[in-house]
Amino acid sequence: MVKNEGYEQWVKSLQERTEVVNREGLEVIVKKLPDSDNVGELDPRVFQVNVEAAKAREGFQFPDPSQLDMVSFAFMMRKIMGWDNFDVTTSDIRTEARMIPGTDVEVPVRIYTPASAVGKLVPAMIFFHGGGFMGGTLDVVENPCKVVAERAEAVVVSVDYRLAPEHAYPAGLTDCFDVVKWVYANAESIGVNREQIAVSGDSAGGNLATVCAMKDRDQGTDMIKYQALIYPTTNMAGTTTDDFEWTIDQYTINNHQELIMGGLMGMGGSTKMLEQVYVQGNEQVEHPYLSPLLAEDLSGMPEALVISAEYDYLRLENEAYARKLERAGVKTTCIQYSGMDHAFMDKMGQYPQAEDCMNEIAKGIKRVFAS
Repeated sequence: MVKNEGYEQWVKSLQERTEVVNREGLEVIVKKLPDSDNVGELDPRVFQVNVEAAKAREGFQFPDPSQLDMVSFAFMMRKIMGWDNFDVTTSDIRTEARMIPGTDVEVPVRIYTPASAVGKLVPAMIFFHGGGFMGGTLDVVENPCKVVAERAEAVVVSVDYRLAPEHAYPAGLTDCFDVVKWVYANAESIGVNREQIAVSGDSAGGNLATVCAMKDRDQGTDMIKYQALIYPTTNMAGTTTDDFEWTIDQYTINNHQELIMGGLMGMGGSTKMLEQVYVQGNEQVEHPYLSPLLAEDLSGMPEALVISAEYDYLRLENEAYARKLERAGVKTTCIQYSGMDHAFMDKMGQYPQAEDCMNEIAKGIKRVFAS
């Protein structure tokens, strides 16, 4: 079930309406608006959601994060995260809830197995949800995970890792890597080929995915063969590098300026608070396991797909990370969705880009693990 009669055509159009642009040596596949030739503005569906959200906030005074304690801030943010979305799959996907033994605790997961994979050993994608390391749920990402399971004919394992501030770094990362190790060790029991394991995640989950790949490389365990990163946070330190500096003039804004600027500046202003909530002084925020863009060496990382949104504060660091991966010899594909803002993947069945994004991940999995 989807929300709009034109939705199916919009999804199809996104496969066709693309162009390749070069940004400082990085080839970026730009997916244009599916039903408009306009540039420099929000997708009509994003605009509608933003306008409705702005009306809902009228008269509401958002608290100053600097005046809140960490727990209050995290709980407030958790309440407003996530989005109702639709199941767009058309075949049976078996869903199983399990508890995975971990280093410190048992980790809840959901395992999605498409009917077409039953009785086979197929690729696995381990998915880490977003939410600023302090929010997000398995429910929000269930429908996106089911799309990948169906269209990649893969087992998808969605991870309910521990959240900050109750569980500061590295608790959540430990849970995520524990699940990777468990899937590798128990692959056959869940119908997975252990030589065909991918990781993925959105936003904070994208950070966790690529850091798991980095830990896998650093420890020489060689479990992860592909990483699909959806607008990942890669520079929590906000550090300017030879290849990265955030400036507003790198965004083309011809329309909807107030809404776009509000989203960009709102996200940019939350970085320090996220550091306080998630890291809590347990590590230098410049450490590669927090800010992978700042890693000295990315060679030996698995092939990567980096997906970004045109009007996401993280877009510039996403492109910088893709460039750095490529320079390190890592095969990397970068896709940008025009007119999208952060967290668009949550709107499965409403934003056609959300479905196309997961379709692209499924295509990557099928290509990398083609027998």
